[in-house]
Amino acid sequence: MATPADSICAYIRAKDGNRPHELIRAFTPAAIVEVVVRTPAISFPSKVTGLEAIADVFVRRFAIAYENVYTFCLSSPPDAQSEAFSCDWLVAMSEKESGVPRVGSGRYDWFFTRDNRRLVEKLVITIDVMQKLDHGVLRAVMDWVAALPYPWCSADLAAGSAPGTVDLAETLSRLASRQRLAAR
Repeated sequence: MATPADSICAYIRAKDGNRPHELIRAFTPAAIVEVVVRTPAISFPSKVTGLEAIADVFVRRFAIAYENVYTFCLSSPPDAQSEAFSCDWLVAMSEKESGVPRVGSGRYDWFFTRDNRRLVEKLVITIDVMQKLDHGVLRAVMDWVAALPYPWCSADLAAGSAPGTVDLAETLSRLASRQRLAAR
């Protein structure tokens, strides 16, 4: 029996590693991904429907523009019987063409089938922050994220181990504000 965590991990493996074939382990054939973009630093269609369209937008086209992608769910994995799950996320990557690193954060809202496969029927991706950093900090950013537990990591660990030599203020501020909200 597959779990919601299995589906989430399949999506992250597919997107981060340019493996569209993995999406069959993540989404139903008619799945919907909605994207709420709150930053001008990146763009995606607001709604993508169907497994092939999801593969095209979030894996194939994404991999044309970006490499060195690390996506973290800033939470413990969901319960095996979860029908819905929400968590903050952190991503670090570099632009293929320029080598410029990017670091961003937002929220995932996952909705799963009720059968034994626990595939994603709907995913809402909210992109709150996407920082475009100086080319010279790529090594520091990649060393940071490569040392984090992948793909499940606490926000405290991610923020606490961020390199002090890199201006990640916008992303770290967003993580801190989300932690304060969660603590209430």
